[in-house]
Amino acid sequence: MNIIDFDYGITCIDTGYGRPGQVACYLLQEGDMVIFIDTGTFHSVPNLLEVLDKKKIDRESVAYVMPTHVHLDHAGGAGELMRQLPGAKLVMHPRGARHMIDPSKLSAGAVEVYGETVFEESFGELIPVAEDRVIIADDGFSLEFNGRPLLFLDTPGHARHHYCIYDENSKGIFAGDTFGISYREFDTRLGPFIFPPTTPVQFDPEAWHKSIDCLLGLKPERMYLTHYSMVSNVNKLADDLRYRIDYFARIAMDSANEEDRYLAIRRGMHKKFNTDLIAHDCRLGQANIEELLALDLDLNAQGLEIWLDRSK
Repeated sequence: MNIIDFDYGITCIDTGYGRPGQVACYLLQEGDMVIFIDTGTFHSVPNLLEVLDKKKIDRESVAYVMPTHVHLDHAGGAGELMRQLPGAKLVMHPRGARHMIDPSKLSAGAVEVYGETVFEESFGELIPVAEDRVIIADDGFSLEFNGRPLLFLDTPGHARHHYCIYDENSKGIFAGDTFGISYREFDTRLGPFIFPPTTPVQFDPEAWHKSIDCLLGLKPERMYLTHYSMVSNVNKLADDLRYRIDYFARIAMDSANEEDRYLAIRRGMHKKFNTDLIAHDCRLGQANIEELLALDLDLNAQGLEIWLDRSK
């Protein structure tokens, strides 16, 4: 199992979803209490519990489970994790809480997209969480975690049910997908490479820019990403993220009248990734880059198509 222990009691855990280094969640420890931020899928839960065992942390010490939003690579395992941690509370964005209490729509939607067999292999079960165990985190909600202040911020753009968590102790933000995707394989002498996940179904460039403004207003020194791990040099990465949000939107608009919009958008994004990665001094071969980005290209193109339809 791949885990990285950072300062300030923060542990990055590879959830095991997809390839290694693709999806993380975080364990945050303060004194004798801990929190999970994001959960991976149903299949990830044994990994998370194994981390507790390795660190000799009792399950009763887990106070909260905090999925940044309800996309299944972030929250698919929340119900099962809560079932294994009977003393924990689930902290949810107000738009996402109902989907954790009754995940039937999430499950049906995913089965429709992936088919039942692939859904079960990739995500497993979606276990409902009792309503009385759910805490709603509106914008500006503050939680004192064993004396450690955590601030919750409504951050749409990637999804309307997304919050980020500012941790005052680390001067860091647990950003889910709001601060983009930065795979460590693309790190070079120029630093990390970052791009936005425009995945279905709520891509909103204008809202996303405002969310980035909100995060930068806290002057964070680091971001803890679900995809993947911690990054610093926050202001530079924010500029890169803004640039690619707008560029991907332009690719979609330029492809709006193509006979096969999806393919045109995917090709446009692929070309842009190659150009930008070369400029970033990435030395990986084309086949390796394509393999690393294949799922993101597929999902991002789908999300941009949906955005085009909604923008009409």
